[in-house]
Amino acid sequence: MTQPASPPRPATSKSGPADGASPLRTLSARADLRTLSLLGVLAVLVLIGGITQPDSFLDTDNVQLILTQASVIGVVTVGMTFVIISGGIDLSVGAIVALASVWATTVATQEYGVAGILFTAVIVGMACGLVNGMLIAYGGMVPFIATLAMLASGRGLALEITDGKTQMVTVDGVLKLGERDSYILGIPPLVLVFAAVTAVGWLLLNRTTFGRRSVAVGGNAEAARLAGIDVRRQRLYLYLLSGLCCGIAAFMLIVLSGSGQNTNGNLYELDAIAAAIIGGTLLSGGRGTITGSVLGVLIFITIQNIFALNNLETAVQQIAKGAIIVAAVLVQRRTSSHT
Repeated sequence: MTQPASPPRPATSKSGPADGASPLRTLSARADLRTLSLLGVLAVLVLIGGITQPDSFLDTDNVQLILTQASVIGVVTVGMTFVIISGGIDLSVGAIVALASVWATTVATQEYGVAGILFTAVIVGMACGLVNGMLIAYGGMVPFIATLAMLASGRGLALEITDGKTQMVTVDGVLKLGERDSYILGIPPLVLVFAAVTAVGWLLLNRTTFGRRSVAVGGNAEAARLAGIDVRRQRLYLYLLSGLCCGIAAFMLIVLSGSGQNTNGNLYELDAIAAAIIGGTLLSGGRGTITGSVLGVLIFITIQNIFALNNLETAVQQIAKGAIIVAAVLVQRRTSSHT
């Protein structure tokens, strides 16, 4: 007697829920796609610069200039990326850079040489980050308000210290770091510092518990708390990290300009946030990459350089930057809706 045919087994899809690793693979693939897209945009900009100004844009000195200018804001952006990934925001980074730079270039501080200037810049940056972190994590203040208050206070204190004057650096060790003789294999020291900070930031975000906790807090703070993460302490650490990056950037800016001014770091907060967004960091938190943020910085600095070489108005440059930010946010929203 013929046995009835057994019902066919449902086909197992490689992308179905049975595959627990598929969401991670999907996120990784999308991150790789974003990185490739950013590299493509940067390549197009290099092509445009090479076509419009073939003699000056591709010159070694101009490439070194682009990388050096990207280094200072790039270090700030690394710290900002961590803060945004955690669901926060830091509007005070530019003011912290200004305050750290003027505090580190006072006559009393310069008496202690390079080490004294570097130490002061880093300590001032971390102290401001500590205040931000305490107000937000333990004081219950909204990050926007707390860092906005630090922005105003930092700028005011920097103006008070300098009395509106430029503080010139007289320490030879600091000044020599900005000279061509200090380049290593044709690479400016500031670029090497930027590369080191980027590498440490990448490892911290992708290879440590600290990075995983930062993403978890940004994705769902309550779920992170129930999982045993001290959310308040994690947020405090993140703003300390942002302050540390601002202190390092302040020292780099001192080397680059040979002075400390209360106007240093003007609009750095906007540039850092914009670069992070371009790099794929969600403003709502829970996702972001250091690589993407660095590429975002390079894209913006390259655009500025191309505009400058072609004698285009600053207003047009700002409009282009705004259009890029809007486009990046729209792409993020579309990507999130399909997740």
